[in-house]
Amino acid sequence: MEPPTRGLAMAVMGGLLLVVLLCGGVEGWTGEIHGRVVCDVCGDSSIGPEDHVLEGAEVAVLCITKSGEVINYQAFTNSKGIYKVAETMPESDRWMSCLARPINSYHEQCTRKGDAHSGVKFTYNLPSGNSHAVKPFLYKPVSVPMYCS
Repeated sequence: MEPPTRGLAMAVMGGLLLVVLLCGGVEGWTGEIHGRVVCDVCGDSSIGPEDHVLEGAEVAVLCITKSGEVINYQAFTNSKGIYKVAETMPESDRWMSCLARPINSYHEQCTRKGDAHSGVKFTYNLPSGNSHAVKPFLYKPVSVPMYCS
């Protein structure tokens, strides 16, 4: 008689092999969209040494797929000010075009949207496994520091 742990290990390995075989034949498309959110301390619309990234800023990404489906993603920036949206789907449903826009900075001193436009539209025509970088979204402080003048 086999020890119970060996039988359990064989069953788990068999299950894993089945998952690998079933997933191995599926053709999928993978895409990624990423960008940064920055506090433009002096409000000069350029990123300089006085500026800093915003952690926890909210960004919305809206994409239209080849099949016509509209998918809305919500992302928050990490400690480096970077947000990321990634998806794996069938090639027939891959993203065709997207709109990324800042929603909120959640930072006490840097809450005013710095860009004149509210978002960035782009065509997503990259092959599977590639990513699209969106230009940084800028927020301005409520009051600009004296050293910026």
